[in-house]
Amino acid sequence: MAYMSQEGYDKLVAQLKEMETIERPAASAAIAEARDKGDLSENAEYDAAKEHQSMLEIKINQLKAIIADAKIIDTSKLKTDTVQILSKVEMKNVKNGMNMSYTIVPETEANLREGKISVQTPIAQGLLGKKVGDIVEIKIPQGLINLEILNISFE
Repeated sequence: MAYMSQEGYDKLVAQLKEMETIERPAASAAIAEARDKGDLSENAEYDAAKEHQSMLEIKINQLKAIIADAKIIDTSKLKTDTVQILSKVEMKNVKNGMNMSYTIVPETEANLREGKISVQTPIAQGLLGKKVGDIVEIKIPQGLINLEILNISFE
């Protein structure tokens, strides 16, 4: 079962729709065009088009499986007393005083540029279940980091 936000679910459904209605017909057209160019045994363009179609179908099937397994989290029922999935956590690095803010999201929605980290990351794992004011020691690839939780909210 894959937990996700409504926004993440909607993005996956839109991506699937685009793949099925735009990319799939384009892949079929590319195969037909390459087939019209002659001998298929030595036609690299045909082979590449078939390979692209195959990869597209795999992605479509993976997306369908994720969507079928999705469980949308209702943020209105979540509390801000402890860190959990979909929490936006504001914290301070105790060592250097640097403030940072991350939203803990399912792996399929992670995007560091948007400040969204996967629930599978060491930082997210270390924060889950903690409260405002807690100082958490987290093992990351660069060593140990101490983070003080300043605020927990939901977007």
